[in-house]
Order: sequence, then structure tokens, then C-alpha cells
Amino acid sequence: MRAEFQRPRGTQDILPPTSQKMEQIRRIAVDTAQRFGYLLVETPVFEQTPVFMRVGESTDIVQHERYSFTDTGGVDLTLRPEGTAAIARAYVENGMFNQPQPVRLCYYGPMFRRERPQALRYRQHTQFGAELYGSVQPEADAEVILLACAVVEKVGLPDPVIRVNSIGCSKCRPRYREALIGYYQEQRSQLCPDCQTRINTNPLRLLDCKIDIAIREQAPDIKEFWCEDCSAHYSQLTELLVLSGRQVSRDPFLVRGLDYYNRTVFEIGHPSMGSQAALFGGGRYDGLATALDGPESTPAVGFGMGIERLLSVVEKNFEILPLTRVYVAHLPGFEGPSLVLAEQLRREGFPAESDLLRRSLKAQLRDAGRRSGVVVIVGGQEWEQGEVGVKWLENGVQMTVKREELSDLLRRQSE
Repeated sequence: MRAEFQRPRGTQDILPPTSQKMEQIRRIAVDTAQRFGYLLVETPVFEQTPVFMRVGESTDIVQHERYSFTDTGGVDLTLRPEGTAAIARAYVENGMFNQPQPVRLCYYGPMFRRERPQALRYRQHTQFGAELYGSVQPEADAEVILLACAVVEKVGLPDPVIRVNSIGCSKCRPRYREALIGYYQEQRSQLCPDCQTRINTNPLRLLDCKIDIAIREQAPDIKEFWCEDCSAHYSQLTELLVLSGRQVSRDPFLVRGLDYYNRTVFEIGHPSMGSQAALFGGGRYDGLATALDGPESTPAVGFGMGIERLLSVVEKNFEILPLTRVYVAHLPGFEGPSLVLAEQLRREGFPAESDLLRRSLKAQLRDAGRRSGVVVIVGGQEWEQGEVGVKWLENGVQMTVKREELSDLLRRQSE
């Protein structure tokens, strides 16, 4: 295939069985969120660019990872690089602040970032997220984190690891920011080029550097700068998580890459990944909706979960939920009745398919072994007597059953 016909760099074709596994994770995530009271919302895959500029002009997303374009009407648009800003826009634009608070929302869909392709970093990736609006209390943070843990456990990763920190608020963070800048200015000549820039643009991200690790070890700890409210919020949050049976550790170097966060930031990992590796993260962003023309002091907290990364950790042990998929085979001359029977089974709730190539029965049975767990055979004297043959491929058991009893038999065997 010529290069111009191939998929764009940094993207992937998600084929079966991976696509089936991702769909199963989607159902698990959305169903789990709905049990917590979070209802599914869908926003456009592109927004007006200023929506994402509120993420923070010093962030990688805004500086060089946006897929932006101007449409024929002259409107500056951006493919959504993350879900939180889009949900905040929808919350404000649709007047959801007038609804009973808190408002609990979840989303699932593609995100787009023009970053350097590497393992599990795609220019189009899939994300599930949950957002809670309308509560400033630590109970809201705890609920969001518990929901995130519940999804991780449901897909097969027991005992997720919670790392949490508080990056303070508008009252206490400026003092910490000043102390942090002062410390790193003294180390400036030893810093990597990115950190030399971050001193002036986004100093909290200095703590997130994977190169200057030795330098950050001696950096001021934001805990020493928390105001009374931030200290109480953090203490109450961690106490709630412990009371809920979760193990929590504080990571003093944990910050998030987007500028809208305040107070709580967290990451969820798993022991199998190592102590510092994260599946995904989130936190509190009380000023984001306000920055999008929402009401003053609109509190919010949430997370975003990359599905490809999550699946990569569980894929080896992640089984597709079994379905009683029925293959309707036929003897020569019974192509029509087999097609009709397959359609009848689908209407009754069974995944079913029939042979469309008019192959021999032997070839059909061979094909069924690749596609199905049970074969229904149409034709011959049994069909004339109102019966069909049924064969379970896993154990080789076969029998003859009246056509009107077929659905009940298949349903009993799938339970």
C-alpha cells in the first residue's frame, strides 16, 4: 500500500479482539459511574479554540500539541485534546449550575494531541472521565477517587494504588511558588532546558521533571506552605479514603500538567506497575467553569482515564465476556431457512450468523469453530419434522430439538 493511503502517523486501527475488549471496558466504566450517580454526556470532538486556551497557555497541550484549524467560516477550532475543559463548557453553556448540585457527569470518547508518537501515546486516543460540579467539600474528592478505583478493580486490577497531594489554593500557593522559584534559580545552571523555561512559565511543573530528580529532592515541600483550609481539606480527604478501606500515600512531587488544578491532585496506579507509575490521574479545578463565564466560585473535581493504557496493563488477563454466539449451518438447498432462523434468533436476543458462501456442511462446521460456541444445523429430515440439530463445539455434545424449543435451550445453556 502506498504511503499516502496508510493511516496517519501516531494513530492506530483498533481491530478485534482489542476493539471488543475496549468496548467491554467502556461498558464497565459507564455502568460503574452510573451506579455512583454519574450520567453520560457527549460533547463535540472539536470546540472553539479559546475553550482549551483556558487549560493554560504554558502547558504542552496549548503550546504545541493542539490540532487546530480555521473552518471556511473563519472560526478557530481545535480537536479536543482533553475532556475536562469541554465538559466545563457544556456545564456552563447548558445552565447546569441551575440544577440541583452536585452535578455528576461522565464521558467517553476520542481525544487528539499532536505529540511525539511512542508506546501507548497516540495522537488519537480514547478517554473515559468523570466530573463532579458543585461541591467544595473533601467528600466530593473522595467520591471521585473511589469511583476511579472501582473502575480499575472492575476491569481486573485489584487494590489500586492512590497517590495524592495538595498543590494549595490562591491564598497559599503564591508563597510556595515564590519559594520554589527561588530554590530553582539557585540551581538554574544544572537544570535541563525544559526546566530552565518552566522556572518562568510553570514552576510547579519543575517537580514533575524526570531528569532533574536529584535537584527536586531538596526543593521546598508545599505542605509547609498550606493554609489552614488546604491543610484541613487534605487531612479530611485522606481520612475519608482510609475509612473507605483504601491505602493512600502522599507524593510531595505530584503535580498535574494542566494549569487549572488547585488543592487536590491524585494519580491511580497498580502494584504491578511499580510504585511511581500511574495509570491516570485527576484532581480539583474550582476555577475552570468560572473562567468559561460560569458562576463565581464553581467547585469541581474529576479525572481522565486513558483506555489504551488501562487495557495494556490488563490485556493479558482480560477476557471478553462470553456470548452464546450461534452459528446456523445448513445442508445443501436449505440456505434460505438457515438465514431466516438466524434472523429469528437475533430478534430473540442471541448473537447469530449464518453461512453466506453456500459451503459444504463440513466447511461450515470448520468456520463455526473459529466464530462460535454452538452450531444449529438446518436441513434434512429433522427440518421437515420441525426439528434442528444442535452441537456445542467446546465439549462435542449434540442433540436434536424442536424448533420452538431452541431459544429456551440456548438460554438455559448460557446461564
